[in-house]
Amino acid sequence: MALKQFKAESKRVLDLMINSIYTHREIFLRELISNASDAIDKLYYRTLSDGDTGLNRDDFCINIVPNKENRTLTISDNGCGMTEEELDNNLGTIAKSGSLNFKKENESKEDIEIIGQFGVGFYSAFMVSEQVTVISKPYGSDKAYKWQSAATEGYTIEPCDKDQHGTTIILKIKPNKDDENYDEYFDTYTIKNIVKKYSDYIRYPIKMDVEKSRLKEGSKDEYETYTENETLNSMVPLWRKNKNEITEEEYNQFYKDKFMDYQNPLKVIHSNTEGTATYNALLFIPSKAPFNFYTKDYEKGLQLYSNGVMIMDKCADLLPDYFSFVRGLVDSQDLSLNISREMLQHDRQLKIIESRLEKKIKSELENMLKNEREKYEEFFKNFGLQLKYGIYQDYGAHKEFLQDLLLFYSSSEKKLVTLKEYVTRMKEDQKYIYYAAGETVERADMLPQTEALKDKGYEILYLTEGVDEFAIRMMMKYDDKEFRSVSADDLGLETEEEKKEAAKKVEENKDMLDFMKDALDGKVSQVILSQKLKTHPVCLSTEGAISIEMEKVLNSMPSDQKVSAQRVLEINANHPIFEKLCDLYKNNKDTLKEYTSLLYTQALLIEGVSIENPVDFSNKICNLMI
Repeated sequence: MALKQFKAESKRVLDLMINSIYTHREIFLRELISNASDAIDKLYYRTLSDGDTGLNRDDFCINIVPNKENRTLTISDNGCGMTEEELDNNLGTIAKSGSLNFKKENESKEDIEIIGQFGVGFYSAFMVSEQVTVISKPYGSDKAYKWQSAATEGYTIEPCDKDQHGTTIILKIKPNKDDENYDEYFDTYTIKNIVKKYSDYIRYPIKMDVEKSRLKEGSKDEYETYTENETLNSMVPLWRKNKNEITEEEYNQFYKDKFMDYQNPLKVIHSNTEGTATYNALLFIPSKAPFNFYTKDYEKGLQLYSNGVMIMDKCADLLPDYFSFVRGLVDSQDLSLNISREMLQHDRQLKIIESRLEKKIKSELENMLKNEREKYEEFFKNFGLQLKYGIYQDYGAHKEFLQDLLLFYSSSEKKLVTLKEYVTRMKEDQKYIYYAAGETVERADMLPQTEALKDKGYEILYLTEGVDEFAIRMMMKYDDKEFRSVSADDLGLETEEEKKEAAKKVEENKDMLDFMKDALDGKVSQVILSQKLKTHPVCLSTEGAISIEMEKVLNSMPSDQKVSAQRVLEINANHPIFEKLCDLYKNNKDTLKEYTSLLYTQALLIEGVSIENPVDFSNKICNLMI
């Protein structure tokens, strides 16, 4: 019996496939089961086409037989089988796919779902085998043939005996070495887990004899072992059923079992899409954020299936970062796969699916916001921060896509509101969308700068998350309305006459304000008279791109470099303290320096900024009291 050489360019190609293509060697079982499923599909389709009534779909199955004593693992099917020529062509030529040829020949016909289309999955068997034997008998033929190979050494084909049509693959499992344990592929528990992980939705039963125990008949405490031929896969994917046939309980149980969550999902999104990209998607929005969601350890991504066979556990390319909280799966019939079947080509097909899923998720969130407000607010409490990060990322590229999903606490409504709701309530003379940033709603509400806006009946959005102001600054406008911080130097509240009066007063007190600025020794860029304060004596505002809240956030991050906002000390010219300052400037400049320091420190405390020397501040207060 002559040893044949593989028909690929070189043995090195096969060696590459065996040792480098697949990340996880357990993939071999998925590949061989998928090939077996394809062989059954081909036979079933052909019998339907030929009008052959001798076979029933219920007769088909795939069997797995582990044998540790002989160190063999056998996978067999009762599908179409292969002739001698097909064995030589399909298994003797690397990257030759009989399944792909079959699909091309019948591409105009419906209901053909062939999994293996690249022709290299079979060779993954050599990752765990030192020898592979394939015994195959075509349906309707009385001849069977045996293909055998020890990988790169070549292969042989010879006639043999086989009772039933179909293909039997016998793997001679490698011996254990170093830290590589090949004995696990004889363990029925391991095999069951691999089948459940990758091949649970193969449409034909995958069977294996499993040893179990039971209470002996007539005994209360004596057990006996017995063997049961168990079906390892569930076969029918939930996501391929009609939505009208699935109960809420079934969705919830599937989610909890599949994604190891003890709570029901907040939202289920079940989508069946045909056209340019044909796929089924079953997505879930969790009720609570996972404990590690906002850490670098969290791994986003959807499970990816091809005709019910899991290809990837976490396909990150199917979700944008701002929707990374979504769990679920996508099952597509026509994704382009590369040779490993573990890694997807970043092709047009995948991008189409990602784009459609993105729009579908947004649409479902908008519907929840509109029709189930309480549920949406619960969602936003858990995952709103991720949407805000999405606004800020990529230089605001996604701001228009995400902006209507944002919620902020409103000063007038005393609840979370959307930007659209805010704009519809804006007063006729209102120029800006006003916001105040603080560590809490209460802290933001107490800022002195909010008084004038509240007096005019203007609504203020309270920003309490670290990313909020960064996101708002990135958006700049909403519905052509500019965002304006309450700490900005100009809130657009003054008339031209008021501005002239204020400018006159500043000019009259310019020398004193400059003296106070110098007394603070570079801590502020200006000391000015404020037009936004009502009852409070003092506040801080900022110039430039960095606000005080942004300074806090940036400086809380691990970095050797610290940033500093350009602070402006604002004095209320209508407060009694202003008259005292004017008097001190004329009569006691040393005391004015002390007062200036006190007012600046007071303003810092109002903003929630830590002061450099609390002991000195305390002593100055005591001196003032004495």
